[in-house]
Amino acid sequence: MSLMKGQRVRHPDMGDWGLGEVLADPAGEKVRVFFVGAGEKTLSLNYVTLQCVPEEKAAHHLLDNLRVPRQGDRKYRSLPKSIEGFLERYPHGFYGSRFIEEERDYKFRAHQLAQQTLCKSELDGLLSTDQFAEICRRVLQVSNATNLIFPNEKMSLRDGLASPASQEAFVKSLYDLLYGDDDLKLRFERYVDVLEEIGAAKWTVATYFLFIMYPEQHIFLKPVVTQNAAETSGFEINYRPALNWHTYESVLRFANYLANYLKAELVEQSPRDMIDVQSFMWCIAQKLP
Repeated sequence: MSLMKGQRVRHPDMGDWGLGEVLADPAGEKVRVFFVGAGEKTLSLNYVTLQCVPEEKAAHHLLDNLRVPRQGDRKYRSLPKSIEGFLERYPHGFYGSRFIEEERDYKFRAHQLAQQTLCKSELDGLLSTDQFAEICRRVLQVSNATNLIFPNEKMSLRDGLASPASQEAFVKSLYDLLYGDDDLKLRFERYVDVLEEIGAAKWTVATYFLFIMYPEQHIFLKPVVTQNAAETSGFEINYRPALNWHTYESVLRFANYLANYLKAELVEQSPRDMIDVQSFMWCIAQKLP
């Protein structure tokens, strides 16, 4: 059998390793393979004959977005193992009182506050009379409702909204981001442009309001936590410190991968929305057993 980089395979004797991808063309009799259930393995082709998987059966959300292990990366942990660690911390999962108290309630209250104060009808009324300062006051109130945005980043946003011109530019870009008709990529990039202009171009500020308004479909990006969770899960999020659509789109794919897997595996206590998924990310980003 001739193996090559990118080929999808299975180990004939290790079914729990699941689907694998050849990471590099074999070097002599050795081949490096990343298995969804076991991480990277170096195998001797003298002792094992890997089974090639037909293309029509080779799709897998993780392998299709695989972060090839790099020096310094956190050790890979399969999602079943991550769920075990999560349930050790929160034995009753997403619906247990400890999880709700520590992780969900305050974020959901912030979501309710955002729906009340930054909903389209409220903003339409305020914009009709150019009440940009009032909208910015509400924006800061919603940002202060959680600890998701770092204190210094909240301060940068507040300072960036000091002038009437900055308030108007920010409010219009936020309204466009939340309620515009254009492709989300374009709306996100316009919003980022304004954040850069006012000195508040941070990933937390860039993703917080989509997440807190629409937790059923958008995720919050906290750089260290999100990178650690993605590295642990072997998922490539194409992270860059500078705000960009490619990274956010990749993080959305990662969040949806987690959400779909958790819904399939935790049928009785599956995540309700991205608030729960973001909390799961935070949990697996820690040093779990």
